[in-house]
Amino acid sequence: MSLSNKHRSLFQSRPARLAQAALVAVAVCLSLGVTDTSARFNDVGRKLICTCGCAQSLLGCDHVGCPNREGEMTQVRDGIAGGQSDQLILDGMVERYGATVLGAPTTKGFDLVAWIMPFAVAAVALIATIFLVRNWAKHQPRLADIPMTGAQRRADEAMRERIRRETDTEGDL
Repeated sequence: MSLSNKHRSLFQSRPARLAQAALVAVAVCLSLGVTDTSARFNDVGRKLICTCGCAQSLLGCDHVGCPNREGEMTQVRDGIAGGQSDQLILDGMVERYGATVLGAPTTKGFDLVAWIMPFAVAAVALIATIFLVRNWAKHQPRLADIPMTGAQRRADEAMRERIRRETDTEGDL
């Protein structure tokens, strides 16, 4: 079955060729993203902490002669090559090294407290500070309520008069 000249010209027109090229480009880009193991390796490696005690990410460990880094990186590479999901690789690392291998606590169960607690403590401290300052301010004596002796009253009036003269104000101080 052959295409007529009219239909064949539709597939050979410039817009049709551009559309075909765009579809091929999209397919190539999507397939590259799926098979790019170095991007996955970097993504998973950033989520892990080296277990040598340097407290750096697995990819950022600059501990000279690190005894753990290469072994852990090999495990991640093997997991990616074996077709494991990122979560499965992370779970395997946690199973082998413990939860301290994760760069951030999970957002499930008790680990959720690690995310919430700093903000909760800061909020409670702020509220307590506000109440404390208000309480102190409420119980402070006012200057007008403090009884003055005759000498203090004369010194106070002299100071007020001096302030009026120097600022050229007529108001009550």
